[in-house]
Amino acid sequence: MGSPAIGGVRLSGLGVKPLAQAALIAGLSVALFAAVWLYGAGLRDARYLDGWLLASGMILQIYFHVALKTTRLSPKAVARWRALHILLGYVLIAAFLSHANFSLPDTGMEWALWLGFFLVAASGVFGTYLSWSLKLRHSITTGFNFDRIPTRREEIAKEVYTAVTQDAAPSQDIPLPDLPYDVWILDLYANHLRDFLQAPRHFTAHLLGTHNPGQRLIDEIETLSRFVDPSRQEKLAAIKSLVIEKDGLDFARVHLLLTRGWLFVHVPVTYALIVISVLHVIVVYAYSSGAW
Repeated sequence: MGSPAIGGVRLSGLGVKPLAQAALIAGLSVALFAAVWLYGAGLRDARYLDGWLLASGMILQIYFHVALKTTRLSPKAVARWRALHILLGYVLIAAFLSHANFSLPDTGMEWALWLGFFLVAASGVFGTYLSWSLKLRHSITTGFNFDRIPTRREEIAKEVYTAVTQDAAPSQDIPLPDLPYDVWILDLYANHLRDFLQAPRHFTAHLLGTHNPGQRLIDEIETLSRFVDPSRQEKLAAIKSLVIEKDGLDFARVHLLLTRGWLFVHVPVTYALIVISVLHVIVVYAYSSGAW
């Protein structure tokens, strides 16, 4: 799975801090470019060097995927492998740009290699972003089965409806007419909460990691809570907790769904890229003079 990473993910498995990450990746990339330049300065075809470096790196990335699937690795070993996978992914981008000579492809096979590498890299970046964003909301997704989310969402909707419709205790000892607190709460439910609770919401916001839509609902509840009596404040506090949980479920659904789905792009395209790369090597050596 030859994928680069994004800056939000630390190479914690290798014990490397964020600034050191950037320096290490930049240093390796510069060293690669320098080695290719020196190789070419010796009147040899530098495309053989960066091409085989690129091929070797892709084989290591595939081995990472195979190792995770076929061997039992400790969590620390998995973290180290993943960190190396991310680091190598960045360097492979430099190797690919060097091999392509920073230019667009000319032939159909070259275009296939370009598109294949781009899809692998882009899906790798996207998958790494998902992993990073899930870590930021770890408490929401921990222990939650993806298939359990719809059931719990329905339970929350019923609990909120029950809380909204149940009668509250009188707010005064003297039997004076109450303010229409329950009507206000019903109005809040009808105008803001009911639609939110009936189905998954705020897909784009959760994908981008913004809390604005869910926070607006919480603000509506907190604003109303300032104008009602203590018994209704308790009711609104319970509703607020359920709304926060529902918003967390929506976040978990988006990211767990995408975490499942992106592999159906990343893995097949990776293996397709390997096949095209093998064909590319065969064609190159079939029509080259073999000058190294």
